[in-house]
Amino acid sequence: MSKEAKFILRVEEAERAFRVEKEASEALKGAISRKMISKMKKEYVECPLLGKKVPFLKCFACISFIRRVKGHVHCTGEGFKLKF
Repeated sequence: MSKEAKFILRVEEAERAFRVEKEASEALKGAISRKMISKMKKEYVECPLLGKKVPFLKCFACISFIRRVKGHVHCTGEGFKLKF
């Protein structure tokens, strides 16, 4: 079953890395290299559900996250809640 994207958000790059909970980065350690995780910590999206900037790693761990394609995140808009 394919989810429908309600929002398409642009991934932006920040000058400094965001603070991300340990659970979010730990969940990705087996799948993604440390170098890629540190790069992703500097990326963020303007979350329409929270109305503020959210680090991409938190967005990736959200239940509304569908996919990331060419610098854009597809979001279902169901609500902001981490999967773990």
